[in-house]
Amino acid sequence: MIICHKYRFIFIKTMKTAGTSIEVFLSQFCDSNDIVTPIEPHVEPHLARNFKGVWNPLPVFAFKSGFGFWEKFFAIKSFINGQKFYNHMPAMYVRDRIPKTIWDSYYKFCVDRNPWDKTISHFWLLKHVLYKNLTFDQYLKLGVFCLNYPLYTDRSGNVLVDKVVKYDSLNNQLGEIFAMLGIPFDGDLGINAKSGIRKGAGNYREDYTENQRRLIEKIFSEEIKLNGYSW
Repeated sequence: MIICHKYRFIFIKTMKTAGTSIEVFLSQFCDSNDIVTPIEPHVEPHLARNFKGVWNPLPVFAFKSGFGFWEKFFAIKSFINGQKFYNHMPAMYVRDRIPKTIWDSYYKFCVDRNPWDKTISHFWLLKHVLYKNLTFDQYLKLGVFCLNYPLYTDRSGNVLVDKVVKYDSLNNQLGEIFAMLGIPFDGDLGINAKSGIRKGAGNYREDYTENQRRLIEKIFSEEIKLNGYSW
């Protein structure tokens, strides 16, 4: 997550959407008084700054959002580490911890991704870092999915950011945003953090059975409706 006063933008980091690469790129243009949350493991030349502070964790646990597991995981970790601002922080919590004038006047954006493609990518990540013999069926039964919409909507489901960038046209849409903000960009982030994990990347449709396809359609129904995704 980044709050950049120099270029007057707020970047909300979602999951499995090139968020780390975008953060590393943008952090190079941030000043010493901007807020940039840490990345683990660290990726050069990213530099975290001004993210520490005291905050009340109770609202996180009192509110049952659509992605409760991840919300509580990141919130607990950040609270223990004394981080007022943290990685994958929901936009509604960012809004509550900064002046209203900043939230209302800065350009806010994030990225999301076709849920069927995103789910395959997340499966390969968990297989890589947790359990080498994990099958896709076993992954689906875990029930731990990359639901991103609670990161950029409020409790009523209203979108809080000015733009949800589509992952499949990432560089083009980022280019339009960066041009508007005045951030130098040559059409490529130049960083591919966490790449090379997914094996045999191709057409995600080949990786699903019909029942699996419908399961993802049901689980990600809100994101599909909000962003117009289709199989």
